[in-house]
Amino acid sequence: VQLQASGGGMVQAGGSLRLSCAASGRFVSSYDMGWFRQAPGKDREFVARISWRGSSTYYGDSVKDRFTISRDNAMNTLYLEMNSLKPDDTAVYYCAAGARSLSGLKASFWGQGTQVTVSS
Repeated sequence: VQLQASGGGMVQAGGSLRLSCAASGRFVSSYDMGWFRQAPGKDREFVARISWRGSSTYYGDSVKDRFTISRDNAMNTLYLEMNSLKPDDTAVYYCAAGARSLSGLKASFWGQGTQVTVSS
């Protein structure tokens, strides 16, 4: 499975961005998928997960009610709609594919990351 994230950029606080992750490989649509992020000097943080059918979602506390994860299995693409962005959301965002876990997603495959910078 190969994952390619895109859509990052610079935005002012309160703004919005949509990240995309193009997936390819065998059985990619059968994996749960998700997003993680890592800010400078901090550990990688779980952001959101979506089930392989897209029927179930789960979010980290810091993004709940602001971010929305979705997927289009026909296009093999994962999305993350980010609204009401805050400077604390500044990080490199990674898409991943794997299996659900108590902590969010146990990733088996990772994308290369896309930078999101939110200015105050």
